[in-house]
Amino acid sequence: MVRSTISRFAPVFAASAGVLLLAACGGGSTPVAQTSTSSSPTSSESPATTATTASPTTSSSATPAAGTAQADGLCKAGDVKLSLGQGDAGAGSVYRPLLITNIKPAPCTIQGFPGVSYVAGADGHQVGPAAFREGTKGNAVRLNQGQSAAADLQFVNVQNFDPAVCKPTEVTGLRIYLPQETASNFLPAPGTGCAGDKIPGNQLAVKTVHVA
Repeated sequence: MVRSTISRFAPVFAASAGVLLLAACGGGSTPVAQTSTSSSPTSSESPATTATTASPTTSSSATPAAGTAQADGLCKAGDVKLSLGQGDAGAGSVYRPLLITNIKPAPCTIQGFPGVSYVAGADGHQVGPAAFREGTKGNAVRLNQGQSAAADLQFVNVQNFDPAVCKPTEVTGLRIYLPQETASNFLPAPGTGCAGDKIPGNQLAVKTVHVA
């Protein structure tokens, strides 16, 4: 008599988890800012907020990734170093990139428009209107340690405006809010801004963050 053994096989399937979709500035003289990582909590701007989750770190040697979905925490004021890159001049304005560099070991993600405004005095009070947001919000940019994202800034020569309306004022630099962040960074950039809030145009303009 021949005995046979019947083996049974059970199928196993793996499910992949979904990831979160994140939503989400010049002067009468050319700014001369270098870098700054200091924070300032006061401003009249009202940045939006959003929720995120953390993910494992990866090597900082890779090119920053751009996309619409990610699972890293948002880049916060204390996570980054700010600086102004080299730019061009034309049509009464100076154009320079605002460079945002992750200085922390953990990766972070940034997407949308930074809040940018001129500030002056020891108290860092805002001078004139904040930067106009130009264009549409771009993709999220994931930054490993040492990697940078950029947001293009336009600094309008305030001598283009009627002094009586502009009210030219010496400024010490820029207050920067990262997208969806409630704390700010101060970036030294001596120059001249308009304290008047009824100028016929924008003294500062900012575009969405992109891979540097």
